[in-house]
Amino acid sequence: MSEGVTQPSVSVVVVNYRGVEDTLTCLRALRTELDYPADRLQLVCVDNNSGDGSAERLRDEPGVTFVEAPDNLGFAGGCNLGVQHATGEVLAFLNNDARPHADWVAAAVETLRAQPTVGAVASKVLDWDGKLIDFVDGGLTWFGMGYKRFAGQPDDGSHDVARDVLFGTGSALFVRAELFRELGGFDERFFMFYEDVDLGWRLNLRGWRVRYEPRSVAYHRHHASMSDVDSSREYFLLERNALAAMYKNLSDETLAKAMPAAMALAVRRATARGEIDATQLEITRRPADRATDAEPVAVPRETLAGLLAIDQFVELLPSLAESRKAEQAARVRTDADLVPLMRKAMEPAYPLERYLAAHEALVDAFGLDEPFGRPRRVLVITGDALSEQMAGPAIRAWHMAETLAGEHDVRLVTVNKRCDPPAAPFPVAQSTVRGLLDHVDWADVIVLQGHVLEMVQSLKNPRSTKIVVCDVYDPMHLELLEQAKGGNDEKRAKDVVGVTTVLNNQLKRGDFFLCASDRQRHFWLGHLAALGRLTPQVYDADPTVRSLIAEVPFGLPAKPAQRTAPAIKGVVDGISPQDKVIVWGGGVYNWFDPLTLVHAVDRLRARHDNVRLFFMGMRHPNPEVPDMGIAGRTRSLAARLGLAGTHVFFNERWVPYADRQNWLLDGDCGVTTHFEHVETTFAFRTRVLDYLWAGLPIVTTDGDSFADLIRRERLGIVVSPEDPGELSDALERVLYDQEFADGCRERIAVVRERYTWDVVLAPLVEFCRAPRPAADRLVAAGPLVREQPLGAVGTLRRDLGLVREYLNAGGPAELAKRAAGRVIRLTTGHPRG
Repeated sequence: MSEGVTQPSVSVVVVNYRGVEDTLTCLRALRTELDYPADRLQLVCVDNNSGDGSAERLRDEPGVTFVEAPDNLGFAGGCNLGVQHATGEVLAFLNNDARPHADWVAAAVETLRAQPTVGAVASKVLDWDGKLIDFVDGGLTWFGMGYKRFAGQPDDGSHDVARDVLFGTGSALFVRAELFRELGGFDERFFMFYEDVDLGWRLNLRGWRVRYEPRSVAYHRHHASMSDVDSSREYFLLERNALAAMYKNLSDETLAKAMPAAMALAVRRATARGEIDATQLEITRRPADRATDAEPVAVPRETLAGLLAIDQFVELLPSLAESRKAEQAARVRTDADLVPLMRKAMEPAYPLERYLAAHEALVDAFGLDEPFGRPRRVLVITGDALSEQMAGPAIRAWHMAETLAGEHDVRLVTVNKRCDPPAAPFPVAQSTVRGLLDHVDWADVIVLQGHVLEMVQSLKNPRSTKIVVCDVYDPMHLELLEQAKGGNDEKRAKDVVGVTTVLNNQLKRGDFFLCASDRQRHFWLGHLAALGRLTPQVYDADPTVRSLIAEVPFGLPAKPAQRTAPAIKGVVDGISPQDKVIVWGGGVYNWFDPLTLVHAVDRLRARHDNVRLFFMGMRHPNPEVPDMGIAGRTRSLAARLGLAGTHVFFNERWVPYADRQNWLLDGDCGVTTHFEHVETTFAFRTRVLDYLWAGLPIVTTDGDSFADLIRRERLGIVVSPEDPGELSDALERVLYDQEFADGCRERIAVVRERYTWDVVLAPLVEFCRAPRPAADRLVAAGPLVREQPLGAVGTLRRDLGLVREYLNAGGPAELAKRAAGRVIRLTTGHPRG
């Protein structure tokens, strides 16, 4: 135990029912054998109305908060009653026929403190001698039965790695106290059995993790408390509670398939277990004597247990329906998310021949392979036009959908009026703002860009259970500072405030964020910190914070660009196959500096008349994006210098996305020039990736993240802003120094492999495999260790300590000054500074 570290207070709840000797052994071990501060440990013992003298003996046990139940409440009710008397920040549940290892509490608490997204810790449970496994992992079948994997096997060290599980065993389990109460504790209708499965299932559905921690060890006399109970009563509880857990926790869609099949399978399990003749009431087998046919039929207790379990499940349905409503409203994870934690959902569980045949028939008849292996539903929404001619945001959304479609059920939706996309291996749709709600309801995970969040107000609700990924690769507010320059001052100010609010709303709501570069990541981290999103929970869950915001730059096709037709050389009037072509990829926007480039070409043509500059796209494919002033100024400058149509050429439309390689491959170098301002600092010029894809040596202005890459990897030349002479010399070198250009191309071939879509989208792919709400969005994610009131004695000690500190710092004068300051603060209401 670390010195000077305040440990969370832990309340250990032990329930006794006619097992006082085991319970006393357990309590004494808890009191004497744990390596945990005694003043941070509370022992709570509940006697479930044993009626055998247990209460009298337990009441006198020192150091124990004793609670006497009015009736036998079962394990679930007894634990919940104990929690009512618990004061700890962590609740621990230990069976009365178990004993803890010295590190049982400390190891679990360490996990809870180190991983704020862990809501419960499942201990490693061994038999009493510590040789055989009782619990190291839990499985759940599609018909609701939880089971302990590897139970009875030797503890050979192969289960000593921590992992996430669907549930822990209630015989040795830790839960955050606030969270346990938020969930209403164990479901007391279960009485015993599967109440721990149900709790873990609910925790996972709400986004919390249940973590198996092998260093937290307990030893258990398995089912000592059930040794005098007939097995049929255990079967009854197991069958009934499995159906109840299913009904509460499965989604509507899955439940519609699984519940009728599970009930039918429960009947077959009952008849097979009792080995009764299931055909005995066939009408063709009736005896000749009617009186004989009316005689009672013997039904084994094992069979009766299954039939009565279904009957009593039906009895519970009205109250379970209310619980189901609450659980479904609170869930943030899908059935598909939890299938990996179920381990072997299609496991039949019982090796009975007639039962196995029924299991196979029901799985086929109800199509149960589909819901218990259903792909996750991912919705990608863009505000940009989806067409043959796509700009950056649409291209990015398209490739996200394409990459994710390999593992998930994906839809790509645009709210733009233009939607005439190329053929796609996933559904593509245009939607109105109102129509978005249907798509959002369908989805498990929503990936959105730009202003989309403002169009779905329900998603902005901090209590929304949908998992939202915000793609903030485009710092729109920085672009707007430059884009609107020269316009109406008042409108410009309002527009910047409006766009900043749009981004802030995303940053407040998102569960995962995508940005384009390390520079951007630092920029957005500042935003997130200012908005209060960098909480201790987020930091402790991942000190790198990469599980909250990850770099996902623009990407490239995995296959290098291949020419399918000529596009510029020998095609555009004024450009011959022998000319040297400078390609300007993408649009001409106010934050770029094409003017210096035109002046540089004017200088260069005096030395090389075969130089040509080709602007690939002047009119944005999104009709909502107007021409910007810089575009007109560029055309005018080219005309004034006598370059238009001779050395400078404008494609007044937009190159089709699927054909862009033909224009790029007709170039001899790619160029991007921009002014020196804050937009440049955090920009990610996606056109540069096209240059890498086509193997074009690059000339760029200094100041952005790509300039750093080009300089570091020697992929071209970086020049100073607004210097036509330096730019002209750089263009001359990449166009006419063949050895230099070839070297650039060799290095580009290596670097571009880092930017293929499958590589850059890896963080998004990984997140969608196990999507969860951000750590600070988990319900009941409060601090584990809380400030305790000082009380009179504590206040006196604090003040005496301050007196000594002030005297040591400056003597009586310092003490008088500090005391006067405190009086002023108290009388003016100002807090201590």
